[in-house]
Amino acid sequence: MSQAVTYSKALPDSYSLDSYKKHFAEFHDWLGRSFSQHPVNSLVKARARFIDDVLVQLWHKFDLHKSKDVSLIAVGGYGRGELHPCSDIDLLLLTAGRLSGAQQDAVAQFITVLWDLRLEVGHSVRTLKESIRLGKDDITIATNLLEMRLLTGNKPLFDQLQQEVSKDSFWTSQAFFQAKRHEQQQRHAQYHGTAYNLEPNLKANPGGLRDIQTIGWVAKRHFQTRTMRELVAYQYLTEDEYQELMECEAYLWQMRFALHLEAGRNENRILFDYQPAVAERLGFGADGKASVERMMKRFFRTVQRVAELNEMLLQHFDGSILNHKEKVKTLLLDDYFELQGHLITARDNAVFARRDNLLRLFWHIANNSNITGVHSSTMRLIRQVRRRLMGDLQDYEACRQLFLAIIRHPRGMDKAITLMHRYGVLAAYLPQWRNIVGQMQFDLFHAYTVDEHTHRLLKNLYKYTLSEHESEFPLCSDIVKKMEKPELLYLAGIFHDIAKGRGGDHSELGAMDVREFAKLHKLSDFDSKLIAWLVEHHLLMSVTAQRRDIHDPAVVAEFAEKVRDETRLNYLYCLTLADIRATNDNLWNDWKGSLLRELFLATQKAFRRGLEKPMDLRDLIRENQSEAMPLLLKQTFSESEILQLWSRIKADYFARYSARQIAWHCEHILRHKNPDDPLVLISKAPIRGGTQVFVYTKDQPKLFARLVAALDSKKVNIFDAQIMTNKDGYAMDTFVVLEQNGEAVNSPSRQQSIKRALELFIAGKPDLSRQKTRLSRQMRQFNVPPKVVFLPGNTAKRTMIELAALDTPGLLANIGEVFQRCDVNIHAAKITTIGERAEDFFMISNSDDQALTSEQQSSLKRALIEQLSQQTEG
Repeated sequence: MSQAVTYSKALPDSYSLDSYKKHFAEFHDWLGRSFSQHPVNSLVKARARFIDDVLVQLWHKFDLHKSKDVSLIAVGGYGRGELHPCSDIDLLLLTAGRLSGAQQDAVAQFITVLWDLRLEVGHSVRTLKESIRLGKDDITIATNLLEMRLLTGNKPLFDQLQQEVSKDSFWTSQAFFQAKRHEQQQRHAQYHGTAYNLEPNLKANPGGLRDIQTIGWVAKRHFQTRTMRELVAYQYLTEDEYQELMECEAYLWQMRFALHLEAGRNENRILFDYQPAVAERLGFGADGKASVERMMKRFFRTVQRVAELNEMLLQHFDGSILNHKEKVKTLLLDDYFELQGHLITARDNAVFARRDNLLRLFWHIANNSNITGVHSSTMRLIRQVRRRLMGDLQDYEACRQLFLAIIRHPRGMDKAITLMHRYGVLAAYLPQWRNIVGQMQFDLFHAYTVDEHTHRLLKNLYKYTLSEHESEFPLCSDIVKKMEKPELLYLAGIFHDIAKGRGGDHSELGAMDVREFAKLHKLSDFDSKLIAWLVEHHLLMSVTAQRRDIHDPAVVAEFAEKVRDETRLNYLYCLTLADIRATNDNLWNDWKGSLLRELFLATQKAFRRGLEKPMDLRDLIRENQSEAMPLLLKQTFSESEILQLWSRIKADYFARYSARQIAWHCEHILRHKNPDDPLVLISKAPIRGGTQVFVYTKDQPKLFARLVAALDSKKVNIFDAQIMTNKDGYAMDTFVVLEQNGEAVNSPSRQQSIKRALELFIAGKPDLSRQKTRLSRQMRQFNVPPKVVFLPGNTAKRTMIELAALDTPGLLANIGEVFQRCDVNIHAAKITTIGERAEDFFMISNSDDQALTSEQQSSLKRALIEQLSQQTEG
């Protein structure tokens, strides 16, 4: 137990706001200096005592001590005597009856002074009856009263409230437990059931401080204790579990205390902004990402332990301490395990002396759909044996056989894999998995740690096998049903990111790991090579679909050549879809799904035609024209009118759009009366998951920059662009856009607003010299140096340029302006945003409609980097 630490400087003898503010500032400075010298629990108690002294002195200043019928009571965390640097101060002013006017004025002045001192005060003024009545109706109020502490005032009145709160008529143990468990379930749901977010809430996330408090609340309500330490005597906690909880709490307290010092306010989310400074305060070093990574790994492992203890102890309380009277059915599973109700239970305490039983437990969970979880007594045994393990579980042949049996089981990726991950058995089995537990990912693309992302990927793969998800993943569901060995897909999922954080190419290192795994587990050479290929190339399909022109037959042929056969294509498509959807809940949209599906179908068609005879570009153009012609003839146009228009359009256009899109564009061009006015079309229904914006207008300087600036002004995201200038000098530019939430633009008024903005910007109104938009809080934390790479185009007349930069507001418009200044023509654009990074590809030519010379490339590169660097600095 740590020695108490007390702030030695006394309060000013007489009250003045300035003297108190100075005293508070000095105390806050002392807290900051003391953080590296004293245990954090002594400091949170020191702040509580400091606030106690302030409140009691102010209570006397306003003569409230003369009111014999009022008690000043600390509740909540303050009631426990625990206050972090900027924590809320929760107070109950308990009254024997209605306060007089003078008393009400004194209370108002008392509270006003606390606000003037910039304290975060939550207060209520209630009678004894009101407190009991409200506490019975509201679990939060009841919980606050459970930990109340008298500061000053009427002690008999306080004692009476304590007596009433301790009665079963207030809250029974059973009712209180059920309410707190429901409250916790709702809170966990807000965080998607995981603490493994990259900007977690130290207090509210699953496994956070609130989960530790919930353990104490339900037990202390039942046993009528004041401290967690007393619960060991009631055998609710073992001594080891108590020490572990206190160790976890101390670390979370350290992080929260340091976070408050850095933020200067009651902040519980450890945002990217604060992580480096908090890590330095905690002694993890000042080396940026590396120190943050060390701090956060310990954090995620801490909350995993808390979540595990929370689940085990709440179940123990519900099942054992509350003594349910209903008889639980028992079903014998084998010599080692039985089913008690819906919980799998070890039949004796030495069951895990046989290490393979750690895997056999989860095989039973996969094999018996009636099992919903693990009994708390068995959880305790798992925790104990896990600490005593020497080496890895995969070293045992019997364990290897059971692991593969789980992976191959039709329900292995359901509850079994989740519980193996939650209880640390997956980490005990695979040494590589241990390395990614709590592994940070420093970008805005990923929302979860590496292990949690991988777990979510496996759950997505499992959904492909469930009939209730067929409509959500129709193609993947169909593919997986026909797979002879879906377990190879699961193994590829387990290993696809397993080498992250080691340095080097994680795809290549992961492929090496999986080859070793396959050798140890005696997989066939074919299976081993397939899994290793999937791991090494798991980003191939995503990169191709999002960054290349998948409507170009050459791109499809190149992708097909790398994939080599339809079996690999099937596995890769399913893995890619699950991977992207497990990365960030907010980044998936129908547009990405459409790109992947189109690439899959185009490659499948190429395989079935034979790669040695890919579809000729001229054949594709003739096919699209022949299908578009009858659609236009139905609109009363003559064939000669249609052919005359087509003669002005470059052949590439007919390869890039479907017949229906060609008919849609050409119908409106033919009906367009004034060729000097721009024609803007916006698809009423989504096309391939996004809204298509088509612009037909006389080509002009800065046209691309104006178009993207117009779209940027309407707050839509651009995902694709096709830029084309006809033989007659008219531009035919197409953009695929989505709303900020990833949905297509469906509102007619919104579509009309975008159309009007495009028309105004094409006309040069407003001027492109817009005010710079400030970067968001999260964006300011990232440094993405501009990068420009030139690649050979698909023809000798084109140059491909790849741009990587921070995704700042107006980025595309600035790029377009640079292209214009350098006399560069844009023929196509692929717009990709990956978290904080923009990775855009453009097909360009010079003013002579030829590929850029080396000198032109160097000049363009300098101009782009200069422009993008200025934008980032701004």
